[in-house]
Amino acid sequence: MITPYKDNKSGKKEQVAQMFNNIARRYDFLNHFLSLGIDKIWRRKAIRYLQGISSNPVILDVATGTGDLAIAALKLNPGKIVGVDISQEMLNIGIEKIKKKKLDKIIELKRGDSENLEFDSNTFDGLTVAFGVRNFENLNKGLSEMHRVVRKGGRAVVLEFSKPRVFPIKQIYNFYFKFVLPSIGKIVSKDNSAYTYLPESVSQFPERESFSAELEKVGFKNCIFKPLSFGIATLYVAEK
Repeated sequence: MITPYKDNKSGKKEQVAQMFNNIARRYDFLNHFLSLGIDKIWRRKAIRYLQGISSNPVILDVATGTGDLAIAALKLNPGKIVGVDISQEMLNIGIEKIKKKKLDKIIELKRGDSENLEFDSNTFDGLTVAFGVRNFENLNKGLSEMHRVVRKGGRAVVLEFSKPRVFPIKQIYNFYFKFVLPSIGKIVSKDNSAYTYLPESVSQFPERESFSAELEKVGFKNCIFKPLSFGIATLYVAEK
């Protein structure tokens, strides 16, 4: 199992929470800078796949971080958006952001474990998670919880990094992800491990057909995947 801190004996979940608490104040800047702003486009595309699920849908954003995807989901004219994350520092920044935008009546961010969601079954019309599932300690358990809280006929949209397969994007991506990104991330975030963990976790993550099979294994159906930006990220859509 890939973990952020190799010499730390705590579990992956605790290490991931610690890592995001450490880099929270610089996370948004690094996210947009290191992706050249493309992550914003990916999020908009993810939200489009929830269109039409319901009028005024109730949405859950798992591993919400600082709430960027939850804010993007406002385009769905939702009745309510709830975001959960295990990093309190990330949530604190998201809460500040939402209050400044005066969106706190629609969007609620709270601390929560993605593998043990506190919500009743069949609660949400739609569920989103961006760049979070590869951080689950137990992937099957996390996906099972996602399936449980979505209502029948509802939809889950997962956005995750993946590995390009075509020349020369594959070679450029590998060099950038293994050498450039960790170096810049270390300097700006002040965390020596966070941006080394990122490419390592992506390299071990089951992607495309394999991840679609994991979604189907927990009960999702009609699973599709869409590579984005030459396969740098992949969008997964599944129904309950």
